[in-house]
Amino acid sequence: MAIPNFFYKGNRVLLRELTKTDFKLRYQGSALGYLWALLRPLMMFAILYIVFAKLLKFGGDIPHYPVYLLVGTTFWSFFTECTSQGIQAIVNRGDLIRKVCFPKYIVVVSSTLTAVINVLINLIVIAVFALIDGITPTWTWFLVPVLLFELYCFSLGIAFLLGAINVKYRDITSIWDVCIQALFYAVPIIYPIAMVATSSVAAAKVILLNPIAQVIQDLRYCIVTKETITTWSFVGEEHFIWKFVPIILVIFMLSLGSWYFRKKSKKFAEEI
Repeated sequence: MAIPNFFYKGNRVLLRELTKTDFKLRYQGSALGYLWALLRPLMMFAILYIVFAKLLKFGGDIPHYPVYLLVGTTFWSFFTECTSQGIQAIVNRGDLIRKVCFPKYIVVVSSTLTAVINVLINLIVIAVFALIDGITPTWTWFLVPVLLFELYCFSLGIAFLLGAINVKYRDITSIWDVCIQALFYAVPIIYPIAMVATSSVAAAKVILLNPIAQVIQDLRYCIVTKETITTWSFVGEEHFIWKFVPIILVIFMLSLGSWYFRKKSKKFAEEI
């Protein structure tokens, strides 16, 4: 894997400068500028809350459902932004890659770190909403960075793998957009997992083996309510090993993505 090269000072400096540049360019020319880092997930949350909570009456039995939904939409937005930007990173930085010799993974990591900056800003908003809604902070709030890191590793693995393929086959970006739409409904963001469990316990267990679903449910457990169904609590003790499937999938995806990216990175300058 190329990741250990990060410890070279020159690579850290380049990563920092590319991250700053990506973050600035993303909001350059917009009237509201950096405020979009807050407004985008909040607008998505508002639309989903009106449609599903007010009109379709979802989440009536879930304590603090508005915050519960906000956590789901915020971290789903983080996952989609992280993967989408990471997949396109090499192609978007083609001119730089052709002219300068440096570890190519820095380009992908810098583009995904802008998503990390955005989600950290949104965590402040979530904390404010939680306090306003009457949620009492607990020690489990300190587990949020760990869960964020897990979701980031999974997103980064996907970005490495699909980003390397996207250099040669540009259809990957469009295919991933379709996959994102499908995944949105395969993860319990707008609907409670208990609703799925009522119809099919097996289906609910399969959904909770997805690392995205596992992280979002764990975040809701840590931040919002201890009544949240998580992978650890829902998968029975008779299938104890299955509780670790999401973690195994994260490690596998990051390892596979890093290996494939390093293998293909030597030809990026020729193929872009």
